[in-house]
Amino acid sequence: MELSFLPSLDASIRPVQDAAVTKEEALKVLEDAEVVPCVSAGIADAKEVLSACLAEDIPAILDREAGCDHGKSCSPRIDLCVRPDDVPRVMAMMHARWQSLLDQEGTEGTLGDKTVALADGEEPPCPACGTKTPLKDGACPECGLQLE
Repeated sequence: MELSFLPSLDASIRPVQDAAVTKEEALKVLEDAEVVPCVSAGIADAKEVLSACLAEDIPAILDREAGCDHGKSCSPRIDLCVRPDDVPRVMAMMHARWQSLLDQEGTEGTLGDKTVALADGEEPPCPACGTKTPLKDGACPECGLQLE
């Protein structure tokens, strides 16, 4: 079972006005620029993050991720690509949106304060999908959440 690491946002916190950067403007800005994948997600979540980036004046584009290397059938994944200098802005935006959802639920940010006892050599579970496998390049190999 695959769980998305990006929560669905209700209409009250989605951008209401037109994006600060249009898709066409983002394509033009990024046409000759170096871009790097910064978020890997399913198509619906990737489109939502793209819209949020454009609303925050962060030029971004979507690109289909190469097929999985798990040896099993996986759902299609989409990469959100931005300039390397924009990666921290995207991560800060996503963190702020996630914190907003936590605040709406009344959790007061206590999710990260829980201590979990692990056996020797046991990996802590991914906070997004629960996978207990070693990180690959600092990210969860199952859902792609960047943890380091």
